[in-house]
Amino acid sequence: MPFFFVFLQTIMSAPLAERMRPKTLDEYIGQQHLVGPGAVLRNMIESRQVNSFILWGPPGVGKTTLATIIAHQLETPFFTLSAVTSGVKDVREVIERAKGTSFFNASSPILFIDEIHRFSKSQQDSLLGAVEQGIVTLVGATTENPSFEVIRPLLSRCQVYVLKSLEKDDLLQLMERVIHQDVLLSQKHFDVQETTALLRYSGGDARKLLNIMELIYNANCHLDTIIINDRLVSQLLQQNPLAYDKGGEMHYDIISAFIKSIRGSDPDAAVYWLARMIEGGEDPAFIARRLVISAAEDIGLANPNALLLANAAFDAVMKLGFPEGRIPLAEATVYLASSPKSNSAYMAINSALALVKKSGNQPVPLHLRNAPTQLMEELGYGQDYKYAHDFEDHFVVQQYLPDALRNERLWHPQRNAAEDKLAQRMEQLWGERFKP
Repeated sequence: MPFFFVFLQTIMSAPLAERMRPKTLDEYIGQQHLVGPGAVLRNMIESRQVNSFILWGPPGVGKTTLATIIAHQLETPFFTLSAVTSGVKDVREVIERAKGTSFFNASSPILFIDEIHRFSKSQQDSLLGAVEQGIVTLVGATTENPSFEVIRPLLSRCQVYVLKSLEKDDLLQLMERVIHQDVLLSQKHFDVQETTALLRYSGGDARKLLNIMELIYNANCHLDTIIINDRLVSQLLQQNPLAYDKGGEMHYDIISAFIKSIRGSDPDAAVYWLARMIEGGEDPAFIARRLVISAAEDIGLANPNALLLANAAFDAVMKLGFPEGRIPLAEATVYLASSPKSNSAYMAINSALALVKKSGNQPVPLHLRNAPTQLMEELGYGQDYKYAHDFEDHFVVQQYLPDALRNERLWHPQRNAAEDKLAQRMEQLWGERFKP
C-alpha cells in the first residue's frame, strides 16, 4: 500500500480529539488572557524567553496542547513524563538526555510533566537542580492547586498560570472548526438546530465536546445530513443521573452543591453530596481541602473551632485513606453544616485587597517602622511607638493604618455569639471607631 494512503489511514483512525489538536497559537481556542495578543505566554513565546511554569486548570482546557505548541514554535527538544507512570529514575534519565540536546544560545529543552500534582516529594526534589541550572525548562500541568501539591522550592522557581473552563463561544467555535475542517466530519453536512445539551454535557471541556461530536458522527455517518439537537445529544449520551464524572461538569456541580449545603446549614444535604462524591471515586484530598476552605470562608469567626476540626479531618484522611477516611469527612461535614455561619473575615480580606489596589503603596507610619540602624533612628523611625504590653489591659490607642487610610473600616463583625464578644471588646478598647 502506498505510503500516502497508509499515512491518511493512520490520521483517519486517530480519535477526533487528536486529529483536531492545534499546532499553533493561532489555532488554539480559549485562554485569551494567556495566549491572546499581548498576553503573557504569547509574549514569552514570541520573545523566545520561556521560563519554567505550571499550567493549572480543569481537564480538557488545553494544558498539554499549549505545552506542545510552545515546544513546536520554539523548535526546541520536547520531553514528556507522566506522573502516574514515571519514577525518580525516569526523571534523572530524561534530564541526562536533555543535557545532550542543549546547544549554545539555544532555548533549553522543555520537560513537560502531566499531572505534576501526583509526583512525590522525592520525584519533585529530583527536578530542582535541572530547573535551577536551566538544563530544562519545566512545564507542568495540574488539575489541583499547585500550592497544595507542589513543593515550595520547585513552586518558587515556576510561574503559575491559571487556565479556565472554555466559554460557550469557545466551544461553539471549536464545534464549527470540527464540522468544516476535520478530515472525516467535513465530508458530511451538519444541521445544527440546538446546542444547549451539547454545551451542557461538555461542561467547558474541549475534549468532552470533541468526544460527543465523534459519538454523533459515528452514530449517523451513514446519513448525508447529520442533525445536532438537544434530544439527539441526550439520547446518544444516555447519561445516568447518578453518574459522577470527577473530571468534568458533574464534578463541579456536586462540589458546588456540597459547599452550598454546608453554607446553608443543611447537614442532611451536605452528607448526601459527600456520599455522591465518595461513591463516584472523588479524590479524598480534594474533598478535605474544600472543607478547610468552607470552615474559613463560611463559618469563620462564628466558630473558630470549625477550622481546627476541618484541618484535623484533612490530616486523618491523609493517614487513613478510604474507606475509613469517610468517617472524619462526614464528622467535619456535619459539624460545619451545623455550625453558626459568618463570612466577616472573608469579606474583610476582600475589602482590604480592594483597598490596597485602589490606594496603592501607602507609606508605613514612622512610629511603626523598624529602626535597625542609627541613621533610621535619626530619621525618626520607630519614635513615639507605644508598646501595648506596657499599658493596662495590654492596649493603648494609637494609629496603625497609613495616614491616608487611618479612618478606614475593613472588618465588620456579624451577629453571632462569638463575634458579639469580639465586637464588644473592640468597642470597649476603641470606642467610637468600632461602634456598629
